[in-house]
Amino acid sequence: MWGVAAEGVVKFHEERIPGPPPDVEAIRELCVWRTILYDLGMIGGGGVRYGGLGYGNASARVRPYDLSKGKRAFLITGTQTGHHHELGPEHFALVQAYDMASNSVRSAGPSGASSESLTHGAVYDQSPLIRWVFHVHAPAIWTHRHALGIPSTRPDAEYGSSAMARDLWRLFGETELRTLRIFAMSGHQDGIVCFGGSAGEVGGRLVEYLAMAMLRR
Repeated sequence: MWGVAAEGVVKFHEERIPGPPPDVEAIRELCVWRTILYDLGMIGGGGVRYGGLGYGNASARVRPYDLSKGKRAFLITGTQTGHHHELGPEHFALVQAYDMASNSVRSAGPSGASSESLTHGAVYDQSPLIRWVFHVHAPAIWTHRHALGIPSTRPDAEYGSSAMARDLWRLFGETELRTLRIFAMSGHQDGIVCFGGSAGEVGGRLVEYLAMAMLRR
């Protein structure tokens, strides 16, 4: 089925094949780390923040890892699942392909893909060694992003859009993003994205930057 979700949530065209939850090895570890991020207030929804909309998402590459750009499949939390404290396999989508030019995503599973799927895809396209991406909302880090030396996307690059994905290519080429493995979304309040080769590396980096940001208060 093809569709475009309401403004403010998903901004790409999604071709989704409804089906059973994805059966991939990363799902258990992804569920654990997603709950940790929820407990830290970096993922959530249903409250007073952002009008009750869900915020934050997490993904992990699935095998085979050596696929071409635009086809580096990954498991990602489903759209508007932020309000759940814990997720199960039914809350995930398997993104099979993504295309910045046509602003489209092809996915399978019981849930629609997260609004940031194009952004995750753009990060994975940078290297097959990138296996995990966490997009969180961390006001402390975002507020001090410049002081912390965190690369930032342009203010006019909207979240979940092909413009955001394209701006990431600029950051990878013009900044130390490839080494730092964390960036801020200037046009998406509180939005921070961190990536790396393992879930522990990505989660640990987020906590490290959260501590540095809090020390600047």
